[in-house]
Amino acid sequence: MGRRTTKILLLFGLWAALVLGACSRKLNYRDGRYRSARDMVRLKNGSRAPARPALKTKNKYSPASGASTKTVARRPFRAGSATGTLATVIDAARAYQGTPYLFGGTTRLGLDCSGLLQLAFGEAGVSIPRSSNEQAVWGDPVAARDLRPGDLIFFGASPGSRTITHVGMVTVANADGVDFIHASSSLGVVENSFESDYYLSRFIRAVRPRL
Repeated sequence: MGRRTTKILLLFGLWAALVLGACSRKLNYRDGRYRSARDMVRLKNGSRAPARPALKTKNKYSPASGASTKTVARRPFRAGSATGTLATVIDAARAYQGTPYLFGGTTRLGLDCSGLLQLAFGEAGVSIPRSSNEQAVWGDPVAARDLRPGDLIFFGASPGSRTITHVGMVTVANADGVDFIHASSSLGVVENSFESDYYLSRFIRAVRPRL
């Protein structure tokens, strides 16, 4: 193979790498990192929400029990606008962050979703029903676009389901998005963004507690 042929092949390889790299690059890259479609819209509108620290999980092996346990690192809370009793309820629920999930649980040893809310409201001196289905009618219906801190939001087990299996409570609702706290079956008590595809696709209804 002559030098001229080798040079042509090298130039062709460089050109192909550049073209393929450009074609394979994600369209939603901006400032050196991938952004969701929602973030891209906010960027175009000049109102991008600040990046939220991701939750970190770590598996730890316990020789005593022979089992592996999952721990959740806390992320900084976003400040909400709740006042009075609802602010107390939200603070009480946040104090349980990291508590493991336990079906039927109502203590710091383990909580389920409706148990977390009953406990948090109870610490604020408010008695609420125990099950998520009963909590779903304990208040006035509210549209997702009108959510406020303290509202209860209900979900199904799969996208499009109309059978309530899970409940959480809104902690923050502002121009940067909606956060809610709940007892996740995989991560325990944790705060998540309501506007993720996972939760939006499973959302059924929301109610505003009658206090």
